[in-house]
Amino acid sequence: MKKSLILLTICFPLISLYGQDPRGLADEIHKLREYNQHLEHRLDVIEKNIDDLLWYEKVGDVAHIDKVYMTGPPLWKEQNPNAQGAGNPVKFWSYVFIPRDTDHAKSYPLIVFPHGGVHSDFNTYYTHIVRELIAQGYIIVAAEYRGSTGYGGAHYRKIDYGGLEIEDVDASREYMVTNCDFVDKNRVGIIGWSHGGLIALHNIFEHPGNYKVAYAGVPVSDLIARMGYKTQSYRDLYEADYHIGESAYDNVEEYRRRSPAWNAHKLKTPLLIHTNTNDADVNVLEVEHLIKSLKAEDKEFEYKIFEEIPGGHSFNRMDTKIAREIRMEIYRFLEDYLDPPNKFRNLEELEKAAYKF
Repeated sequence: MKKSLILLTICFPLISLYGQDPRGLADEIHKLREYNQHLEHRLDVIEKNIDDLLWYEKVGDVAHIDKVYMTGPPLWKEQNPNAQGAGNPVKFWSYVFIPRDTDHAKSYPLIVFPHGGVHSDFNTYYTHIVRELIAQGYIIVAAEYRGSTGYGGAHYRKIDYGGLEIEDVDASREYMVTNCDFVDKNRVGIIGWSHGGLIALHNIFEHPGNYKVAYAGVPVSDLIARMGYKTQSYRDLYEADYHIGESAYDNVEEYRRRSPAWNAHKLKTPLLIHTNTNDADVNVLEVEHLIKSLKAEDKEFEYKIFEEIPGGHSFNRMDTKIAREIRMEIYRFLEDYLDPPNKFRNLEELEKAAYKF
């Protein structure tokens, strides 16, 4: 919508200016589209800077907040493999949240928390969840992995959905256990919703020894099915030349490789899955395919399919009573494997600690 308004505002005068010269008009529209693309990334950078300030405002009373620059693997697709800098690791930022009452002489569990997408970022949408985790004594790392917004067009175009972004997120875990002596490398969990759920699943599939437990909420689970029920504008995000560059029709195996439901045989880590039947983003059929695949592989895991819970795709991420009650189930599941320093007998106790009621 933002792009359309900008183009329409400028294009009507151009039509009058160029009259019957369609080539001149077409060239100008192409230039405007390029300009608007750059403008959108610049606006994203501004929004990210605002978000960084908001994090301090919303969570700074209970957590020390930092952004750490780190590296993941090189690009999976190099335009020129012989160019200067080709093959260098991808650099990205990660948010780190450390409870203010942390005793650096002790050890604490770590939550790895990848954000959703396709292109997005770890923004203050997650404030209440971060506060709840901090109240329990967890340290949190949230990677702004390749393809995240708010860091310019170059980082945006490094996207590798279901690919090396997974390794970026695991690199954020590695950074924390290597550089923070108070992080217990044997008590690391990973949680994520939507695309973040896909990343959480792939991380435990590919690096089972690195994670004691995982939670996947409304996870993108089957990219092949997803390409079938989404619009072409959504498919274009994957078919872009800097991304996969092909459709699921042209390269079904590549989309299969990136889909958790087709990698269920790799599960070794305790896992909880949640989905909702009225999810308008990740259709429940995707998660049902994942669940059936895990069962077919005779894997042990827990799951719950919620029926028509208000909020759809965001049903248990919202700051509502029912969402907090469902998250309490998640926290109890994580608690069994990560042993956080602060355990709460009921939701009311957690609310008082997290929100300072």
